[in-house]
Amino acid sequence: MPAKLYVVHGSHPCTTVEEALKLKGIAYKTVEFPPPMHAALMRPLFGARTVPGLKLEDGEKLQGSRAILRRLDELVPEPPLYGRTAQERAKIEEAELWGDEVLQGVVRHLIWPALAQRPDCMPAYQEGSKLPPIPMPVLKLMAPAITSIEKRLNGATDEAVRGDLRAMPAHLDRIDGWIADGVLGGDQPNAADLQIAPSLRLLITFGDVRPMFEGRPAADLAHKWLSPMKGSTPPGLLQAA
Repeated sequence: MPAKLYVVHGSHPCTTVEEALKLKGIAYKTVEFPPPMHAALMRPLFGARTVPGLKLEDGEKLQGSRAILRRLDELVPEPPLYGRTAQERAKIEEAELWGDEVLQGVVRHLIWPALAQRPDCMPAYQEGSKLPPIPMPVLKLMAPAITSIEKRLNGATDEAVRGDLRAMPAHLDRIDGWIADGVLGGDQPNAADLQIAPSLRLLITFGDVRPMFEGRPAADLAHKWLSPMKGSTPPGLLQAA
């Protein structure tokens, strides 16, 4: 039986793990939960509310993208996700940690306030989902509850949104610096690439953030291994939030 990956469709850390599984050649199937119901469904399965969760063939359970990538690298050493020397590993782990603990949160802070104002943008982000589509009239009725819960779960306050928008140029400078140093954007993705690129791919769909990517190496990294997302939000939503 293949490994079983528990996901929310479009989730950037879930994309991180899916790409790692493909890179390692590990067979898997996905179990998809709708947001925000995943929070209640994941806890009894894995002990915490967040996706991704991975159940390996032998029954071993792992939760969180960094923990999963480390275990996959132990199980299938080639191609390596953390470089071939201790020096390479240290640099990759530094970027991976920042991508997990900082950049992932930025995406969560921004997406739910934007979708709260434009629920009609939600279906495009769900393209490719295994779950049945929700009719737009029903979705518009559900959207206030869904976005309110997700904003609360992810700390997506007005203050957080303002802070993230102010910090975005510095975040992109950091990523561009790692690309220039060869930590990110090599011929083959490493753990830091897999952690950061899915977040960039989501950020570039936000109309208030997209202009900040223009002319940057980070814009190329967003789609170096990942196809562009279908969803997008127009500019002006996050400033209004």
